[in-house]
Amino acid sequence: MIATERLELRPLPLEAARALFADRAAAARLIGAALPQDWPQPDLRDLPSREPPYGIWAMVERSTQTVVGDAGFHGPPGPDGTVELGYSVLPFRRRRGYATEAARALAAWALAQPGVSAVVARCEPGNAASIGTLERAGFTRTGEAGGLLVWAYP
Repeated sequence: MIATERLELRPLPLEAARALFADRAAAARLIGAALPQDWPQPDLRDLPSREPPYGIWAMVERSTQTVVGDAGFHGPPGPDGTVELGYSVLPFRRRRGYATEAARALAAWALAQPGVSAVVARCEPGNAASIGTLERAGFTRTGEAGGLLVWAYP
C-alpha cells in the first residue's frame, strides 16, 4: 500500500479483480474498502489479467474507505525499463486532485523499483483534465505518438 495525504493506493490482487464481476461483496472484503456501483469503469475490461504490482491499484479515499478510482500500470517494465502509468477517477470524486496525488505517488514508487528506469503516460491532445493532472504531478511533455501526447516523469 502507498499512503498519500488523502488516499491509500492498494495493489489490486488478481483474486479481488476476478471477484468484482462475480461477487462484489467478496471483492470489497479483499480490497478492504467500499465499492461504488460504477467502479471499475469500462476502460478496465481486462482488469483480471493485470498482475500486481504492475497492474491496477485501487484509489481508496482515506476519510471514507471508499474506492474513488484507480491508477496503475499497463504492465511490467519493458526491456528498456519503462512503465506506462494510467489513472481514472469516478465522476463523483473528480476535480479534487486525486488523480494528481495518485499519479505522483505511483510514479515515484515505480522509479524506486528494481528494473524501472522511466515512467511515461499518454493522453489525448484535447483532454485538458488529463494534461493538467500530468503537469501538476510533475510529468513533462516529451512528444506525440499515435495521435497521443507522450509524457515522462520527472
